[in-house]
Amino acid sequence: MTQTTVETARSARLIPQLPRAAATVLAGDTLSALGSGMSLPFMLVYLHQVRGIDVATAALALSTIALASFVGNPVGGFLSDRVGPRPALLVGLVFSAAGAATLGWVTCAPVAFLAAALLGLGNSIAWPAFDALLATVVTPAQRSAAFAVRHATLNAGIAIGAVIAGLIVDPGRPTTFQVVYLIDAATFLLFIPLLLLVPVPGGPVAPAAEHGGTNFRAVLQDRLFLSVAGLSALVVMIGFGQYHAAFPGWATRDHGIPVSALGICFAANAAAVVVLQLPVLRALVGRTRTTAISVACTSWAFGWTLALVSGHAGSGWPAIWGFVAAMVTFGLAETALAPTLTAIVNDLAPEALRGRYNAVSALGWTTGFFAGPALSGLAFGTHHGTVLMALLIGTSLLGALWATRLARHLPASANRIAI
Repeated sequence: MTQTTVETARSARLIPQLPRAAATVLAGDTLSALGSGMSLPFMLVYLHQVRGIDVATAALALSTIALASFVGNPVGGFLSDRVGPRPALLVGLVFSAAGAATLGWVTCAPVAFLAAALLGLGNSIAWPAFDALLATVVTPAQRSAAFAVRHATLNAGIAIGAVIAGLIVDPGRPTTFQVVYLIDAATFLLFIPLLLLVPVPGGPVAPAAEHGGTNFRAVLQDRLFLSVAGLSALVVMIGFGQYHAAFPGWATRDHGIPVSALGICFAANAAAVVVLQLPVLRALVGRTRTTAISVACTSWAFGWTLALVSGHAGSGWPAIWGFVAAMVTFGLAETALAPTLTAIVNDLAPEALRGRYNAVSALGWTTGFFAGPALSGLAFGTHHGTVLMALLIGTSLLGALWATRLARHLPASANRIAI
């Protein structure tokens, strides 16, 4: 660490100064996150206990949200480059609102699958469009800060929404769930007028010919970008993708901690992200993004080590606090990662292909979210939970090494955290 880096971090503001357009976009995103936090955590309970759908079928309906991402991510990227990120985001928000509203009036399994597909399609169209829009309304130097702030506000919105919904829903009263899903739909629609206040270009600002075409083939020929997307998939697989798979499966297995203790663990994770994001961002100012990725992966390795040890500590409070510490460590990893990967993607992306670059990046995340639970299911199904923990530790360290090697190839302009 150089003296200049230390001085840069010390002089940085705790709360980044972002343009008004960015603040408006982030406010709308926080609003829709609050709605998602109210609805998604209770969807399986709602479909099974309230609507009487078989639990296995309800779980498949829930997975449809993720499956739709493999279609929606490319569509969102294509639309962002063709008509601009704001109109593409508007399309995604409308589909998401339709899906959320339909969920409130599910009467049978086919309607549940339809609603989940609409919601998943909308969310996945909006994902690359939102990332492209946020990257457009800030300067390149502000991108790390913008995506870090987005991660904090997103987590805050989801956490607050879950708490509010917990006070409203009652499995014995279907109307309470209908209220929640209508509120979720409304939060998507209320994002739309906020978007209309954001002054952004309506489409790509650079001629397509300058970038060798505007199809996905041009994106897939960028080997440096594909390395970033591959690293994203790996990080999600060993991190975010395991939060609701490997972590609860390992923590609550036979002779593990009670299921009720998981709420403490996840609350600790959300609190850690909200509290630590801005201080961590300030501490990272002046450092390289790949260094931050290495810190994140090393933190995940340490967190999984804590989980491994806690999993052999019984079911009492020592084990519970060990798992809480693991989730707090995961939160630290998230805050180090937030200002990096998506910012790198948008610094590497030509303007006319920004939507498609974000779409392929989102597909990397989607792949990680699929691969993580699949890996955990295989491990737990063959009673190799300890092996899974060791694999996650080793793979996390592999991610840190990957980031170190990536640093040799990234241009300096795409590898510096600033606010």
